[in-house]
Amino acid sequence: MENLPNHEENDDVGYHQSPGPIDPNDHSASETPVYSTMSTDSFAYHRTCSETSGGGFSDQIDETSSFCTEASPSDWPVLTESNNSASSNFPTVFDLKHNQIETDEHLAVQEISEPELETMKERFSKLLLGEDMSGSGKGVCTAVTISNAITNLYATVFGQNLRLEPLEIEQKTTWKREMNCLLSVCDYIFEFIPKSQNLSNGATVEVMESRPRADIYINLPALRKLDSMLMEALDSFQKTEFWYAEEGSLSMKSTRSATGSFRKVIVQRKEEKWWLPIPLVPLQGLSEKARKQLKSKRESTNQIHKAAMAINSSILGEMDIPDSYMATLPKSGKASTGDAIYRHMTSSGRFSPEKLLDRLKIVSEHEALQLADRVEASMYTWRRKACLNNSKSSWNMVKDLMSITERSDKNYVLAERAESLLFCLKQRYPELSQTSLDICKIHCNKVIKKQTVT
Repeated sequence: MENLPNHEENDDVGYHQSPGPIDPNDHSASETPVYSTMSTDSFAYHRTCSETSGGGFSDQIDETSSFCTEASPSDWPVLTESNNSASSNFPTVFDLKHNQIETDEHLAVQEISEPELETMKERFSKLLLGEDMSGSGKGVCTAVTISNAITNLYATVFGQNLRLEPLEIEQKTTWKREMNCLLSVCDYIFEFIPKSQNLSNGATVEVMESRPRADIYINLPALRKLDSMLMEALDSFQKTEFWYAEEGSLSMKSTRSATGSFRKVIVQRKEEKWWLPIPLVPLQGLSEKARKQLKSKRESTNQIHKAAMAINSSILGEMDIPDSYMATLPKSGKASTGDAIYRHMTSSGRFSPEKLLDRLKIVSEHEALQLADRVEASMYTWRRKACLNNSKSSWNMVKDLMSITERSDKNYVLAERAESLLFCLKQRYPELSQTSLDICKIHCNKVIKKQTVT
């Protein structure tokens, strides 16, 4: 076998020089190198280090590998260092295992730069102090701090992304890294369940087994899946037939048409959304294929939004109503709804929330949100009165414990009608913002598991 002075020529896939000691003066060792076959675990680790470390191990994969019948006394492959190193260091088994653990547990830290790491440290300290950097102990609870951190992260990454185009790689990396950091607290929230265990002597005992809390185990993976689906939807807008123009300037892509597209659609802009970019299309319009793709993307994203809102609503429904919200409720439900809505709700005929919404002629989402706040406040006012009239310990148990005769109570009937009106209002305006009660629940909630998924 001829001498191979270049060590990198021997680095084929699955076959590396044995890590045994080699004497440079011993010509037999240099002329007859020994190769060992890489195990499955070793190959997986080699690929992980090459992709994540960015310079620790930089072997290039070569499909033209030569086989050797002679076995190596060691199962560990030789991994060459980067070009900055003059010689090769042979890691021991302990070093490889230690590096693998560090790669798995600290992958996010290895991928970020020093300024980003300092920023994350500052945010983490702010998280521990409850957003009170003065250290005076006036910060909010940890659950609210995590919720605010997720909201601020969303505003930072997606706040300026107003176009149908893929996110930048840096924004994607920031979003995934910091979300994993904020949601890592859910990995330590467990619940204990009884489990039968058979002993060696044949006896059966009952022990307590820990598992992730049910709501986190179900909702958090679903939210992660929805997040990845949204990312895939944005990534699909790479080669589109439409483009965007800056205000007051001719778009560079508007030269597709002979006359250009200089602010032709400015008259169609809604004044209340002046900050949105203006999309431009060719003079002949979008093709049929592009129209179908846009409609399909819109339908899929609407389904994603509905699924996320359903998870959010279910978690908010499980939260207790804060005493501060109950203290602000008016004494009369009529004061919240107004005379017109109250007369319609107290009419002797069949109550139809759809017809009532049609009569109100709501013209904006802001009016719809105000109506939702008033109807929700009146609903809990009437429920509280129903509790007091029927001597119930808690109005939350009225619906389950109240008998048929008690359900004829006027306050109970009005509360039921207000609930149906609120439900129809949210169905008609699916993009409605959170009501005052929802915001109060989030601010007053101290349960981390519920705060991270709302």
